[in-house]
Amino acid sequence: MIVITGGAGFIGSCLQAALAARGLETIIVDWLGQEGKWRNVSQHAPTRLIAPENLENFLATTPKIDTIFHMGAISETTATDGDLVWRTNVELSQTLWDWCTRNRARFIYASSAATYGAADKPELFNDDPGHLSQLRPLNLYGWSKHVFDQHVTTTLDQHTPRPPQWAGLKFFNVYGPNEYHKGKMISVVKVKYDEVKSGQPARLFRSDRPDIADGMQARDFIWVGDVVNVMLWLYDNPEVSDLFNCGTGTARTYLDLAHAVCDAIGCERQIEFIDMPQSLRGQYQSYTQADLSRLRAAGYTGQFTSLEEGVKRYVQDYLATDNPYL
Repeated sequence: MIVITGGAGFIGSCLQAALAARGLETIIVDWLGQEGKWRNVSQHAPTRLIAPENLENFLATTPKIDTIFHMGAISETTATDGDLVWRTNVELSQTLWDWCTRNRARFIYASSAATYGAADKPELFNDDPGHLSQLRPLNLYGWSKHVFDQHVTTTLDQHTPRPPQWAGLKFFNVYGPNEYHKGKMISVVKVKYDEVKSGQPARLFRSDRPDIADGMQARDFIWVGDVVNVMLWLYDNPEVSDLFNCGTGTARTYLDLAHAVCDAIGCERQIEFIDMPQSLRGQYQSYTQADLSRLRAAGYTGQFTSLEEGVKRYVQDYLATDNPYL
């Protein structure tokens, strides 16, 4: 039995599809809501769906769970309710860690590249747990993920019991199908697709840094299928435990992304620059690039999809079809 918190969400539902394809018994902990989120799992329904408020009672029955994939979180980088974010992103993660420790279940959880804050050089994206004290997240969401990463490393340093396998994945900028419910947190690929498809130019934020030209802000954009492959590799290799970056290892500019969207649609490249909202200034990561050396050293040999190929796949195989869901 495998539990996926946030299993009807973006990354969680893509993982659910892959596990269901293996014929594994899965339990999703999530809300389906009233905005069509159910479609994320409509083609690969779980064995059981549990509302998050009922998770504690379910775990109290001591079910025979092999692995918990903890993908559920408040993921808005603009979140402001510190108490809610703490309860959801920190306390729940600690509760699940402790439960997995007591019941000898494996625990794989979502961290975030937002923990790196204003890091702007490749060498600063070092996922060695020994470097956590050097990180300065820029927003509440990134800080909450950082706090739990620190909780894990403190537990390890104190040599206290831990799950038989544990792994934290610092997800970089993930894009792909099943993200349509995410509102303002939807990927830039989908936003640019909607703009260009409606006949508008692709709009990009002007840079808020004098040393970076407009459109040259760069992120490590990763296809959701590659993220799922990393999680499946961890599941298939229970001897591997650690904190890992989960990106492609290559930073690409927003201008590259906008051009890739236009090319995938088959239209002229038209770009318009707009001012960055005041709410994002000072909290905007102008550069991210995953250092994959520790993931590779742990044995992961999978290849990562290029930005152009991933955008083309997303646009032509999903967004431009009658059924854009995985």
